[in-house]
Amino acid sequence: MDDNTITKARRSPAPATMRPTLKTIAFMTGLGITTVSRALKDAPDIGAETKERVRLVASQLGYQPNRAGVRLRTGKTNVIALVLSIDEELMGFTSQMMFGISEVLAGTQYHLVLTPHMHQKDPMAPIRYILDTGSADGMIISRTSPDDPRVALMMERNFPFATHGRTDMGIVHPFHDFDNEAYAFQAVQKLASLGRKRIALLAPPAKLSYYLHTRIGFEKALAAFGATEVAMGRITSEASLDEVRTQMQVLMQSAGPPDGVISISGSASIALVAGLEAAGRRLGIDVDIVSKQSAEFLNWVRPEIYTVNESVRLAGRELAKAVIARIDGVAPDLLQSISDPVWSTMAPR
Repeated sequence: MDDNTITKARRSPAPATMRPTLKTIAFMTGLGITTVSRALKDAPDIGAETKERVRLVASQLGYQPNRAGVRLRTGKTNVIALVLSIDEELMGFTSQMMFGISEVLAGTQYHLVLTPHMHQKDPMAPIRYILDTGSADGMIISRTSPDDPRVALMMERNFPFATHGRTDMGIVHPFHDFDNEAYAFQAVQKLASLGRKRIALLAPPAKLSYYLHTRIGFEKALAAFGATEVAMGRITSEASLDEVRTQMQVLMQSAGPPDGVISISGSASIALVAGLEAAGRRLGIDVDIVSKQSAEFLNWVRPEIYTVNESVRLAGRELAKAVIARIDGVAPDLLQSISDPVWSTMAPR
């Protein structure tokens, strides 16, 4: 690219009130609008020098494609919608998921739009809105259930999507999941190796898919290592932290308290520790805890906890790659992945 073109782009920016367009770039480069458009799309019939020239001027001008115009021309929005419950924000879940997705989208034409909702309300509402308005080209959802109506509806509409978690519907669709069955099995194994035989499980709600995976791994391990379960009552990982703390205190003051606890939630584990200490028990001496966490923080607070890491950022990357590939027509059975439990090096040995 010659120096005159660069100088012209720097000295003659579009007025602050005007959005740079393809016409602006064409004027600055002396090329036709069609050539500019094809260069920005990396068309194979446009030379590398011309593409570099157009991209440099576009960068200097701060050019961004007009989404409305793109949609009119192509029928696409260049938007990926991430539908998350606002309750998932605890301990940075949402930010980590968004970081992972954004790392993948940064090299594409797609933009991420977060659609928050409350899981207590109709989970179909944000899905229907996106489908009915055509406001995204693809969607990522979480909190999957074994028979998930959101998945059924998107399949019916032939809409590209990926799920954080699996379903059990006989439907092949893109997903990324954490191996909660392996986590629960390994957690019992760890506690058994410490001599713990009475084990309680703070599990997710039974309506979610990963509850079943967790229970399968937990029960297999109890049988394999000769341990027994101490019921946590009706409390789940989605109870308030105060409820978790109170239930743990009651459990530890009962006639047959557990000597080992497995938690599916890092934040809830803090409440579990508070409850057992309120009952006069000592972590790491009277009771051992194994907890899953989405960020390295538990061992900073309580180094006695045995921790397993689930990378939500990795999940975001895998889900973004899957939904883009599905938009491009890749078969859904090729867009499924499961990550393994990773024991923290910060946990006690």
